[in-house]
Amino acid sequence: MLSLTKNLKVSTTEISKEKQPKTFLESKDIAKKGRDTAKKARKDIEQKTGKSAISAKNEKSLPNKKIRKLQLKS
Repeated sequence: MLSLTKNLKVSTTEISKEKQPKTFLESKDIAKKGRDTAKKARKDIEQKTGKSAISAKNEKSLPNKKIRKLQLKS
């Protein structure tokens, strides 16, 4: 879902602006926090709608199979 992808990017960017990481490990931690924020949002949407936020239609729009597999595991 494009809006969930955008949520991931925005969450991670905002956390990064606030924390201003200096090292790779700090940036990696921020990326995980952004991912977790987006994951919680996706699960909340799925719980409230009773539907999966990931469908075959939007899954095909992901750039490659590796990313698709990661997305489906979440």
